[in-house]
Amino acid sequence: MIVVFTGGTGGTKLVQGLQQMMAPEDSESGFARDRVKELTVIVNIGDDVEWWGLHVSPDIDSVLYGLADLLSKDRGWGVEGDSFRCLERMKQLGQPAWFSLGDLDLATHLARTALLHAGKTLSEATAELAARFGVRARVLPMSNDRVATMLDTAKGMLSFQEYFVRERHQVKVSAVRFEGAEVARPAPGVIESIEQADAIIFAPSNPVTSIGPILAVPGIRNALRRTPAPVIAVSPIVGGAAVSGPAAELMQMMGWPSTSAGVVQAYEDFLDVLVADESERSAVGSRLAAVSHTKHNSRSARVAYTNTIMRSMNDKRDLAAFVLDACAISEGAKA
Repeated sequence: MIVVFTGGTGGTKLVQGLQQMMAPEDSESGFARDRVKELTVIVNIGDDVEWWGLHVSPDIDSVLYGLADLLSKDRGWGVEGDSFRCLERMKQLGQPAWFSLGDLDLATHLARTALLHAGKTLSEATAELAARFGVRARVLPMSNDRVATMLDTAKGMLSFQEYFVRERHQVKVSAVRFEGAEVARPAPGVIESIEQADAIIFAPSNPVTSIGPILAVPGIRNALRRTPAPVIAVSPIVGGAAVSGPAAELMQMMGWPSTSAGVVQAYEDFLDVLVADESERSAVGSRLAAVSHTKHNSRSARVAYTNTIMRSMNDKRDLAAFVLDACAISEGAKA
């Protein structure tokens, strides 16, 4: 079983590539390149928002749409070919409209909210939506409890969507906190997936606001430290800058360099291999400084370089294949 931690558009692209590497459902093959039998995706919910009275889970929806081949190719979020008539009418009616929801996308949020109101957990609602969309992979929210990413900015305390969408991440951030994380519990299946994984992959997601909320849930980081499975992270940094979004600026705010080396600092207590873009080679080198922690016994993380820009499905599949090779090599080195 391959376990992926993800949030944001870059993470969804890699998940799509990994799905391309999945073996047919009747295959008996296990973990090997080109033969991913089981894929479990653990998704950030720190970005979740209540909008027009509906529970919206942007990162979960992007993963579901991506795996169901419904994701908008141009926007990287929402449904391909969607219309925005409801959004326009809500604007005419004087309702807030800075957070864009397409009409087909809206149906997903209506269905999720109805399931939650009927007593389903977020995990159960996500599983039902995944089944309705025909998704083969197991998609797990990081928790069924509320965790909200909050940013202390020059305009005051903002939720992630207020910062990222309404303010277009153009306001300076001085601190990030994950409200509710300290009392949240991992969703059913999250810890078990980590313990049973053949390999664990961190998608090229913002380590502060996409992966940070997941790691803030008690028990998840400790499980990653304990797992015997190889842990591979794909850096979202290319040439010292994020492919999209504010990852570089937020990493600097955390005191990490805005290079792939900074990504390692975010994951240093459990990381085995970093997959970085070729443009990062001079900034990172071939090996990273040794870090002292229980899992790795003060070993240094290895770095593997390739093209990490995913403009096409071929790019997604190629990066997924490269990462799976890195997993297999790392697994062999541990044997």
